[in-house]
Amino acid sequence: MLGITAAVLFFIAFLINAAGIATNDVLSSTNFMLIGLAALALHVAGIGHGWAARGRGRRR
Repeated sequence: MLGITAAVLFFIAFLINAAGIATNDVLSSTNFMLIGLAALALHVAGIGHGWAARGRGRRR
């Protein structure tokens, strides 16, 4: 889920940068890219993976 979030944030940053939209410092394309990188790092680290209910594994 965090990987999809990172992709959406990168796309928003690309749109802001490509369109040349003048935004304030909080909503700049650099901040969207940094938040996307943080979400991607959490995804690669395994955070947010396995949100399914426990005990739903294969039974023998």
